[in-house]
Amino acid sequence: MKKVYFWLAILLLIGYGIVQYKLKDEKQSEIDVQVQEAASQKEGRTIQVTKDQIFKGDLLLVNKDHPVPPEGEEPGAVNLSQHPELVKGFSLLDNTIQLSPRLLQNFTSTLRAAEKEGVSHFLITSGYRNDQEQSQLYQQMGAEYAMPAGFSEHNLGLSIDIGSTQGDMNQVPEGEWLSRHAWKYGFILRYPKDKEHITGIRYEPWHFRYVGFPHSAIIQKKGFVLEEYLDFLKEQKTVTATVDHQTYKISYYPVSTNTTIHVPENGRYDISGNNMDGVIVTVHDQPNLN
Repeated sequence: MKKVYFWLAILLLIGYGIVQYKLKDEKQSEIDVQVQEAASQKEGRTIQVTKDQIFKGDLLLVNKDHPVPPEGEEPGAVNLSQHPELVKGFSLLDNTIQLSPRLLQNFTSTLRAAEKEGVSHFLITSGYRNDQEQSQLYQQMGAEYAMPAGFSEHNLGLSIDIGSTQGDMNQVPEGEWLSRHAWKYGFILRYPKDKEHITGIRYEPWHFRYVGFPHSAIIQKKGFVLEEYLDFLKEQKTVTATVDHQTYKISYYPVSTNTTIHVPENGRYDISGNNMDGVIVTVHDQPNLN
């Protein structure tokens, strides 16, 4: 009888340990995003930003009102069917799929995380398209299902249409996983439900856009689409975001000709245009260990 109680106690301890491990793992996987208004600080050093910077970067807005700028097109996209060593963790719909190496690297990191959770039947159905390819698609599909050449994010080279070999993306684990986790790797679901009046595009559970981190985290937290996020930054001028103990300061600067902006004397920062009227400067601060 004592042996029975002994092994029962051992099993209870093991079960408790497993539960605690799962809770710890889940807690670590959560990324808390807090956004608050902050006054712009005149610190560090200044640099000059020219008007052409408005049309470069990961935050460019492309829609029916804002075409892809000549400077914004992806020049380095490669045909993945000709580089089988790059096709890892996903299948290709056909031999025309093109992606930039940088975008592919971020996408592959996303898929590795999904695979650890048993989600692995991903299919890339479209990537970068040049104007000729977009024009052909527009003629075939019509205005209801495609954008004219020069007005599609696929011409920009920062979007991927992601499918599943198991079925429709709004009904399979691949679609559900990406909708919940893609933001952690810099991607957003570009055309979600109930946002058609803003994006002008119907719900597309397969279309993911790379905007980079921490922008994807804020967009996910606040339920924004890209149009709303850029308007939010323009209105607030400067916001701070704390993501997993890392603080970011994100500032919008209108640019007319040459504009002076403030950046850290030492430290990392990124600059992206919005394809409209200004640039967004993202300062990566030191980790907050409190």
